Amino acid sequence: MPALRLPPAFSLVAAIGRVPPGRPLRTLLRATGRRFNPPRREILSSAPGPMARAALARGEGGAETLATVWRESGRGGRPTIVLGGFVPDAREQVYLVRGLLARHGSVYYVDYPRADFSPALFAAQLDDLVAEIAEREGAPPVVFAVSFGAGLALDWLRRARLAGRPAPALGGLVLVSPVCAISDLVGPEEARPATLLGRALKPLLDAGEADTGQAVERARNIFSRMFESGAQNKASLAALLTQNELSELRTAVRATIAGVSPRGAVARVRALREMACPSTYLTPELLPLCLAPALVLYAEKEESVMRTDSPARAALERAGQAFFPRGRVHTVRNPGGAPVQHASLVFHAENFLPWISDFYRALKPRKHLVSG
Repeated sequence: MPALRLPPAFSLVAAIGRVPPGRPLRTLLRATGRRFNPPRREILSSAPGPMARAALARGEGGAETLATVWRESGRGGRPTIVLGGFVPDAREQVYLVRGLLARHGSVYYVDYPRADFSPALFAAQLDDLVAEIAEREGAPPVVFAVSFGAGLALDWLRRARLAGRPAPALGGLVLVSPVCAISDLVGPEEARPATLLGRALKPLLDAGEADTGQAVERARNIFSRMFESGAQNKASLAALLTQNELSELRTAVRATIAGVSPRGAVARVRALREMACPSTYLTPELLPLCLAPALVLYAEKEESVMRTDSPARAALERAGQAFFPRGRVHTVRNPGGAPVQHASLVFHAENFLPWISDFYRALKPRKHLVSG
């Protein structure tokens, strides 16, 4: 007689009875759901699309400069493209947000190349990906971009306008703690940047060929410390992640930090240095960037990463409607708790999620494309 096996529902009931003190039931339910139904992701074809092929033909990168795109099937009709920051990769960037995104539709995670980077080739790949998703899913995607990725998204929209094309057709745009230009991190006369990210990247800006390796190692150490500083509050983390989830997340983040080559790290910093600050976009030729609904979220405590006088933030907060006529700019706060940090979608997920959830809920399901 075969051994009696409890179905997942009974296993879940048993697990609920073992919820550690201080860990919300929702955390256990999510973790148990991941265990019995883990995210299933597949890599899209690595063959470049027509816009990327044209960029390659112009010499704007090689095969090692192409980003990798993962697809996770979702349940709704509103697909999302996720662009992460410098690190970690997109999947870890939205570790506690992916469930919400997947409820609204399939999620496409874009991992930047680790050996090199070309903003022009990346923009061309994004053009191809948006067109492919619209055809595959029957609906235009939302671009969900974080930190450096939000800067890339703005640069991509700007390139379309400069080329005389209409803005890419999107279902929506979410920018979290956008870092849009090097001036967001390092002041023009700063010998020693005041921000952590500025201190990580300044050596890469200044390094000659001989010092690149050392500068990259210093940057790796700072990025690691930035992640670990958020992971130190074990009491707070217990309410957000199980030990297995934290271990999985930490391993993936460390692998990304270690995996970016010196050449790739320098290329990402060079891309940021080449981006134009949004304050320079304020011309009829470039604006509006996008007519789709847009949400720009800044954290209440961006100062550890971004300059307090960030020119990009000033431009977006002052003239947000010029950039995105259907857009809103908000500051995410944590009343009575630890201040919300830059792009803190893991350690302050509870503060970001209501804004993101409301934004997606307000998107009307439709099949036609929004452009302009």
